[in-house]
Amino acid sequence: MKKIVALVATALFFLTALTYAGTFDPKTLPEIKQTVSGKYLSAKDAFEMVSHNHDKILFLDVRTPAETEFVGIADQVDLNIPYMLQDYSTWDVKKNRFLMSPNSAFTMKVEDALKAKGLHHSDTIILICRSGDRSASAANLLTKIGCTNIYSVYDGFEGDLGKEGASKGRRLVNGWKNAGLPWGYTLNKERAYITE
Repeated sequence: MKKIVALVATALFFLTALTYAGTFDPKTLPEIKQTVSGKYLSAKDAFEMVSHNHDKILFLDVRTPAETEFVGIADQVDLNIPYMLQDYSTWDVKKNRFLMSPNSAFTMKVEDALKAKGLHHSDTIILICRSGDRSASAANLLTKIGCTNIYSVYDGFEGDLGKEGASKGRRLVNGWKNAGLPWGYTLNKERAYITE
């Protein structure tokens, strides 16, 4: 009986994943948000998927530690493992901000997180960043190391910039926060990115 229940639960999980993946046309995404795997979720779909199958999913926030601490973090996120880190000693003149560089420990930390949760490269990994750019790049990197079921949240935690009206230049269009999904400013030590 337990095997039948487990098989039914697994089948429902995969049907749920296919349902979410099929609700969006990835060709409408800017190139920077496209992934090699071609698997995407909206913030709302990510919330639903994680809410129903959290034990079988690794949900990672790939923003910088400062973003998770001062902008907030989704309640359902397992860990913050930044894909990029800020170099506060170097100014990026072109982007008018501190320079951001790839986190050299990113793949190792993801491997550790998978093991800690009892998951493997074939299990579902959902990545979220501010607006879908870094999560797409991070998904591509994880694909290169053999992860096969990676979803990028294409509208991210804060969403895209508005193009007109009162929301022009502000992140009020879509994303986790704008969808009214559960989040907060509390970042406990278990979810925080701590370098050792």
